Amino acid sequence: MEGLIGFASCLLCALPFFIIGVFDKNSSTPISFWSGDQTLKDKVLYVAEYNRRMGKVFVKWGTGFLAAGLCCFISLAAGIGMLCVICSFGTYAAYKSYQKILADCSIPGHMQEQHK
Repeated sequence: MEGLIGFASCLLCALPFFIIGVFDKNSSTPISFWSGDQTLKDKVLYVAEYNRRMGKVFVKWGTGFLAAGLCCFISLAAGIGMLCVICSFGTYAAYKSYQKILADCSIPGHMQEQHK
């Protein structure tokens, strides 16, 4: 029973990432990494490319949560371990991807000014 609860919990975590990754990739406004970030409109020059790449990041992140949920069926300890990895290293990897995508798709010179 605990495996089913673990799977359901992970699925609920994955769902928003899949929704953002699939439906917002075609949006006319940039997908924000941080909730409520309104500054991207002024930073991102190539919105379509930025959203396409960020959509992939969010789908990969959601897939990680889904995989952790499937691991919960095999072993609850393995599923929880995988969740710890996704919530720490996965978040770090997603953030680094976000930084690279933002640098590639931002207004030239903007990222250099930000780091000064």
